[in-house]
Amino acid sequence: MPNYHVTNPKGSGVWKVIKDKADRVSATASTQAKAEYIAKQLAAQSGGGEVRIHKPNGGPIRDSDTVAPGRDPNPPRDKKH
Repeated sequence: MPNYHVTNPKGSGVWKVIKDKADRVSATASTQAKAEYIAKQLAAQSGGGEVRIHKPNGGPIRDSDTVAPGRDPNPPRDKKH
């Protein structure tokens, strides 16, 4: 189950979807919402996993979503997505 990160390094205006331990960017998008959607699709196609959304400018993780069939460590608490 691979994990994906959605980040906007240095406020570049381009949101990037990066797979854990990958050398290259998996996808790019013009908005955070589009990048998050792409990351969730990629995670679902790969058997599930975590999608971690970072703050703009390459900041720390501000949100994390589990994509089925991944195992959510806290299923009752993640009700906003």
